[in-house]
Amino acid sequence: MTEASPLARYAVIGNPIAHSRSPQIHALFSQQTGKPLSYERLLAPIDGFADAVAAFVAEGGQGLNVTVPFKLDAYALAAGHLSTRARLAGAVNTLTWRDGAWHGCNTDGVGLVSDLLRLGVHLSDVAVLLVGAGGAARGVLQPLAQAGCAHIHIVNRTAAKALELADAWRASGVSPQTQVTAGGLSDAARPGGWNVVINATASGLQDAAPDLPAGLYADGAAAYDMMYGARPTAFMKQAEADGAALTADGLGMLVGQAAESFFIWHGVRPDPAPVLAALREALAAGH
Repeated sequence: MTEASPLARYAVIGNPIAHSRSPQIHALFSQQTGKPLSYERLLAPIDGFADAVAAFVAEGGQGLNVTVPFKLDAYALAAGHLSTRARLAGAVNTLTWRDGAWHGCNTDGVGLVSDLLRLGVHLSDVAVLLVGAGGAARGVLQPLAQAGCAHIHIVNRTAAKALELADAWRASGVSPQTQVTAGGLSDAARPGGWNVVINATASGLQDAAPDLPAGLYADGAAAYDMMYGARPTAFMKQAEADGAALTADGLGMLVGQAAESFFIWHGVRPDPAPVLAALREALAAGH
């Protein structure tokens, strides 16, 4: 009788980590695709990321999703083997152990774009307002540009941070057909409004919306909050009151970035739709 081979081992690493829905998402992807795997939550000390990752590999770990606050640590760890997406994002959320080294990618922006397209939002030749200039905003610039957005205007409470991000993006030379500009929150208005407004700030953690001027939305415009919850976020409520035709939270982005990670690791692209439906149901039930 032959001994069963151990399951391929994966995890999500962060601090805190108990709230992560990644184990449920990847378990559903595993069932859907017939790819057996083990997927767990891994709590790393704030100053102990590298040691935790080394121990994970020593125990047979093959891949990690990386969440707050370790995306920059993961970038440094995989510095010799970064995807273009990771280099432009300046952060890594997906680590793959291959040929004795960590390879890093960033799937956040791909998750955002795939969810916007699922919602029926057109991205080709549109004008996008991106609220926030931190890692979340930086991570989605390239996928939005590659999706064909004509103009992306980055606004931030500290205007200098938005201007710095826009300058860095232009200097990269990627997608020169996309105009990228920047300013403060008070510079968010545009004649005729924006086709898509994306909240990449963490304002939702305080159940607050960014301090944006009114009149931001063009006819038929969409508002997307990268945060998510059981009820519409403060930003979604603000957007609806200001005339957005469609509002959505970031649960679909979470599932979409996980699907891209799953594809990187297993070479199979799962269908996010039933997994998103299951997560939405669990959220509504308070789970």
